[in-house]
Amino acid sequence: MSSNYNITSFCHIKNHQVSLNGTVVFSEQHVGFSEFIKAAYKHQKTNYPKFFKMDHLSKLAFLAADILLKNLKLDSEKENNIALVFSNKAASLDTDISHQKAIQHKDNYFPSPAVFVYTLPNICLGEISIKYKLYTENSFFIFERFNAEHLFSYTNSLLETNKAKSVLCGWVELEGDNYEAFLYLVSKEGHLQHNTQQITTLYNT
Repeated sequence: MSSNYNITSFCHIKNHQVSLNGTVVFSEQHVGFSEFIKAAYKHQKTNYPKFFKMDHLSKLAFLAADILLKNLKLDSEKENNIALVFSNKAASLDTDISHQKAIQHKDNYFPSPAVFVYTLPNICLGEISIKYKLYTENSFFIFERFNAEHLFSYTNSLLETNKAKSVLCGWVELEGDNYEAFLYLVSKEGHLQHNTQQITTLYNT
C-alpha cells in the first residue's frame, strides 16, 4: 500500500546509539539506559527541565520526538498541527513494576504520585504535546509486534481527513535496559514515499 504522503525524517534510539535519517548522531557504550538517555539529552542540547522527572519510557519517546521536531523550527508561540501516533508491546510495564514495588514496600504507605502518573503509556504523548504545543489527535496503540500496516492506515486517515497537517508516529518500547525507539514524521514534504514497505525497511535499518 502507498499514499500521496512522504516520510520527511526518521529517528532511531537503540543499542546505545541515536541516529537521525540513518546517520549516527550520538553513541555512548557500556552504560545502562538511565545514564545513556541523560547523556543523549545533554548532547542534543534539549531544553526541557521536566525531562529529568519523567519515567524511562517517556524519556525515550520524548528525546526521539524532540530530535525530529526541533529540526522543523516550529513557532513556540503557536499551536502546531502535528498528530501523534505511537505504539509498543509492553505499554508502561517498566513503570508499573516500579509502582507495584513501592506499594508492596512495608514502610511505604503512600507510593509516589510522581511514579503513579506514568503508569499509562500515553503520558509520554502529553509530555511531547506540552513541549511543542500540539493540540491535535494523539493515540497510543499496543501490539504484539511492530505494526507498519496499522500505523500506515491510521496516519493516512488523519491526513486525508485534514485532522492533522503532519503525523509523528512509530514504536517506543522499553523494559529495564532493553529499549528501542523508532519514530518518523509523515507529511507532504520529503522524498521517501509513505508506504508499509518503506516503513518496515526503515524500522529494520
